[in-house]
Amino acid sequence: MAARTFRVATRGSRLALAQTARVVDKLRGRFPQHAFDTCVVKTAGDVHSDGGRQAEGAGIFVKEIEQALLNGDADLAVHSLKDMPTETPPGLTIAAIAEREDARDALISRNGARLRELPRGAVVGTGSVRRAAQLLASRPDLRIEPIRGNLDTRIAKLTDARASPIAYDAIVVAIAGCRRLGLDEAITEVLSTDLMLPAPGQGALAVEVRQEDAEAARVVASLEDPAARRAVAAERACLRALGGGCRVPIAALAEVNGDALVLHAKVLAPDGTRIVEAERSGPQADAEELGASVASELLARGASELLGLTEGK
Repeated sequence: MAARTFRVATRGSRLALAQTARVVDKLRGRFPQHAFDTCVVKTAGDVHSDGGRQAEGAGIFVKEIEQALLNGDADLAVHSLKDMPTETPPGLTIAAIAEREDARDALISRNGARLRELPRGAVVGTGSVRRAAQLLASRPDLRIEPIRGNLDTRIAKLTDARASPIAYDAIVVAIAGCRRLGLDEAITEVLSTDLMLPAPGQGALAVEVRQEDAEAARVVASLEDPAARRAVAAERACLRALGGGCRVPIAALAEVNGDALVLHAKVLAPDGTRIVEAERSGPQADAEELGASVASELLARGASELLGLTEGK
């Protein structure tokens, strides 16, 4: 394979750059004949970082990066998979699910209090409708306030009163981001998946290429984690079947159990007052079918009403 310079597109946040650096370091080690140059692309989510709560998987951190691939301005792109819509644009493909960190969420509190120890009316910051709904399901007395920005910004808004007009008592973030930035010590409490089921694909990194670029696809394929691919395939198939572009809180996590894959998913009312959940297992090879079957069960149990799919809506 002739030497080539691959342009690797990423967002410019410290977390995105750290994640991309991990991917690039692995590629350089496996393909020393090639060069890998990182290029930063500003996305709509970066430009409008002070907006309200967003649905995970809405694509606001992805679209401009994918356009750079399609335009030929980049050859590879590294994404947090949970930010990606369930449908990949024509002409692009996810060539590898590179790795998956711990998929769970964590609480970071200003005074070291765990979730159950927060006082009544405590202010908890999150930019996720999924996290907000599950917090309220567990602690309806909490006051949930939106918080945006990258991980460093959100932690600063919690710990420094000058950084935000809102006095947060705690925030909820992904464990994966904390670990990739070396911020494990900031975590007050790892939230159980019974209390806080993660977003589909959370903790996984996806590397995207143009379908026509067979050479880039071969290089990226060396990063593939088959177990992570099957797990996120089930989660994203469930999200897709539910109509994943909506702003209704949807959570899903698939885990390997021997030769099987176990998928647990929830659809919630935004205020946490209603939860529809389902869990099924199936062969790892049938990950997408498992995701679709769990979505069907959720819909049959009443998720269609929460999703606004009932007749007349």
